[in-house]
Amino acid sequence: MSTWHGEAEPEEAPIKPMGWLRVGLRGGALGVVTYGGLMLLLLLRLIERPLFGLRRPWTPWITQTVCRLALAILGIGYRVRGRPMEHIGAVVANHGSWLDIFALNACQRVYFVAKDDVAGWAGIGWLARATGTMFIRRDPKEARAQQKMMEDRIRAGHHLLFFPEGTSTDARRVLPFKPTLFQAFFTHGLDKVMQIQPVTVIYHAPKGEDPRFYGWWGDMEFGPHLLKVLAAPRQGRVEIVFHEPLDVADFDGRKALAQRSEEMVRSALPHRD
Repeated sequence: MSTWHGEAEPEEAPIKPMGWLRVGLRGGALGVVTYGGLMLLLLLRLIERPLFGLRRPWTPWITQTVCRLALAILGIGYRVRGRPMEHIGAVVANHGSWLDIFALNACQRVYFVAKDDVAGWAGIGWLARATGTMFIRRDPKEARAQQKMMEDRIRAGHHLLFFPEGTSTDARRVLPFKPTLFQAFFTHGLDKVMQIQPVTVIYHAPKGEDPRFYGWWGDMEFGPHLLKVLAAPRQGRVEIVFHEPLDVADFDGRKALAQRSEEMVRSALPHRD
């Protein structure tokens, strides 16, 4: 997956002693909540899987609770506008930061679609697998099997969440949506039964900080960016905007659906000078 390099990355000031104290307190609490929740989820999944198979009626509630607690531990303000859809379908959103995972999970029960190498990320890969993330490998030989898996999960009631930009940004813009992804919604009659819900993620930086404070792009490494957020003396806030779902059947093809979804996601983003 390509990485967006549209702007130079901001220079980061060294973390001060009080900042390291906040890193320890917030990081410790975040680790306990996140991996404690993971252990509980894995234990419950031992019962849930034999009873319900592909369906997951219980464990997504743990994921949602953990993500709400994570935002509270970080001190990031949180607001939701609109409502998650209940109809069979998928969700598409803009991608500005690793924090999107917490922000988008906190207000709905979704399953992310990610590139396959995320499964190998230390710590993160375990969490992604346990919470039902679907990993996609860009290999034509596996396209049919992956398509079948996606269809099965959508028909099972999973709301798969995609980032059609294909990369994260500085959290202040929406890149063109890649229409290739949307082709999956026009196969084997899915277009007759499913909806797509566009969602906008809006970050507001802490007062006095670079407006791109929460953005994660270019060659930024996860570790330093996480430390910066944990060390911040003041935090900003994030808004999630749920738009009206789109009936796939109302569109002639993937390009039209991708364009309309992109327009709706961009419409809620504040004008940036």
